Amino acid sequence: MKKWTLSLLTLALVLVLAACGSNSAANSGAGSAAGGNSGGANAGAAEGSSEGGDTNTAAEPVKLVVGATSPHADILKFIAPKLKEEGVELEVKEFTDYVQPNVQLFEKELDANYFQHQPYLDEQNKQNGFNLVPVVGVHVEPFGAYSNKYKSVNEIPDGAKVAIPNDPTNGGRALLLLQKQGLIKLKEGAGITATKKDIAENPKNLEITENEAAMLPRLLPEVDLALINTNYALKADLNPTKDALFIEDKDSPYTNLLVARPDNKDSEAIQKLAKALTSDEVRTFINDTYKGALVPVF
Repeated sequence: MKKWTLSLLTLALVLVLAACGSNSAANSGAGSAAGGNSGGANAGAAEGSSEGGDTNTAAEPVKLVVGATSPHADILKFIAPKLKEEGVELEVKEFTDYVQPNVQLFEKELDANYFQHQPYLDEQNKQNGFNLVPVVGVHVEPFGAYSNKYKSVNEIPDGAKVAIPNDPTNGGRALLLLQKQGLIKLKEGAGITATKKDIAENPKNLEITENEAAMLPRLLPEVDLALINTNYALKADLNPTKDALFIEDKDSPYTNLLVARPDNKDSEAIQKLAKALTSDEVRTFINDTYKGALVPVF
């Protein structure tokens, strides 16, 4: 009996030891498996980190939305492929008026705009409380006077109907051009913001009306003379160097600008845009395409 009891105790001890060994092996295996998974996760994290690093190196293009009228939009489209190679995706938003490009830039719906000269920008900032800033000057668009009825200034009759832009700076610009041709004389000191009230002498009794700049080409058949911004003239198939009765000198101070906000004017993307707009390629494009209707200033 004692032998039998001893045998049972021995068997029980063997079973307990076997169970302990099995648990240890299981725990060891689990630990090994966990260690393997942990190592795999770390490797994955490292790989992901590496991939992340690659993603950062080949960053997504920075998108710039730029407002423009014509022909400025065409110049921007010309440089878009070059900018894309430099990591800047250019979206050109075209406008037919001079108001919304500044409003939308100020409200951060645009990143920049390209359509206006400094006097107009100054006036818009003053009138609307904007703080828009020039980035770089690109070209001049000599301002011209057009007529469907007359071929020279001398033919313009007394009482002729003359249409000019109604915005302060371009209206003043038109009056200064009329004065330069001897058709009117402005008061002493009247400058780029001159209005009809500043006309001191009007020997031909010209009937001058102020109109939305974009509408002037359409009004041309109804008036004797219309002073039209070059961008709108070109859109109406009028060539300033061929079709205008008279035109500003090429040294016109009304340089068309790339304009941005104080918070983004120095950003890398805006500076890349400015550099592209004043490149040799753009100079050649402007000269070849517009043949004097637009004059590069860089």
